[in-house]
Amino acid sequence: MNNTIKSIIVVSGLILTLNSCKNETKKQDEAEAEAKEMLLANDVIPFFDHWKLILGDGSNVGIANNFEHKDYFYTTTDDQGDWVVFKTPNGGNTHGTSNNTRTELAQTKKWYPKTANDKLTATLKVMNVSSTGDARVASTHSVVVGQIHSADGHENEPLKIFYKKFPGHKKGSVFWHYEINTAGDDNSGRWDYSTAVWGHDFSVVGDTENTYPEEPEDGIELGEVFSYEVEVKDGMMYLTFKSDGHDTKTFTKNLIESEYTTKEDIPTQTRELFFPIGQDGVERKEAYAGEGCFFKLGAYNQTNGKSPEENRNWCSGAETHGGDVKKQYADGNYVEVWFKDGSITVSKNAVSNEGYFSKNDKVK
Repeated sequence: MNNTIKSIIVVSGLILTLNSCKNETKKQDEAEAEAKEMLLANDVIPFFDHWKLILGDGSNVGIANNFEHKDYFYTTTDDQGDWVVFKTPNGGNTHGTSNNTRTELAQTKKWYPKTANDKLTATLKVMNVSSTGDARVASTHSVVVGQIHSADGHENEPLKIFYKKFPGHKKGSVFWHYEINTAGDDNSGRWDYSTAVWGHDFSVVGDTENTYPEEPEDGIELGEVFSYEVEVKDGMMYLTFKSDGHDTKTFTKNLIESEYTTKEDIPTQTRELFFPIGQDGVERKEAYAGEGCFFKLGAYNQTNGKSPEENRNWCSGAETHGGDVKKQYADGNYVEVWFKDGSITVSKNAVSNEGYFSKNDKVK
């Protein structure tokens, strides 16, 4: 009798152990299946080895393979396919010395325009720009979706690709900027020159804080797909912009020989927009020659909460809710850009860009 009872206890214990193992195996299988189903940014655009990711909270999270953040950087799917989402509030912690927040990729290598053979391509759609801001401020209601940035000297930007749409308008504008590489040690006189792609350029603003210019006839709507290609080769920058239903636009800019070495060379657009705020510098003769440059891509929000009295071109006085991200997202005070495709070609002459990150990651 006692032997029988002992046998049953042993067998029961064995059954419990086996069931426990089966449950653990089932949970592991479910977790693995869920991980396989999770779509990550590098599943959509497999080029993240070449970038570090800066988030809208100012942090550098490094190479973004197998990474997502529910507030700033994640994937989504619609009837056009899979997308990588870059989302940035009007107010948050910024990276480096910028006034503006960004969720943006920055290239891990830098290259020199004179010897470059480098290319960046992207296909994207802008889903939101800030709902508030001062319409007289040129940067309000806009987002930069691609850049070339200098890692050296003044760290100026020979290229910024903008999308801008005023409230109440169906269509927005796409334009690109060239920022001078200011001569001398004082960079306060730097300025941008804006060129329209579709719609208006940067200089078209409202007459009052809440009145808006005429809507562009050939503009791009929120949610409308467009693409850009940026190639730098032997000192020249070549730009191509494409979108279904719109004319393809191409542009060329010399990055190693300046057009703006005297004040007489400065164009009227700049005189009217930047001279009144004291930004009237000239560019060094060699422009960006000898300076390491690198690509950026993402959602660099150009609308911020700083008073327009500080700078009427770059300070929007927009709503930031004291930096509360959830409140900003709830009432449209953010930018959101979806990228479907992207590629990067890095020349053999490119070198580490770590110096840029080590310098700017420490700025708070």
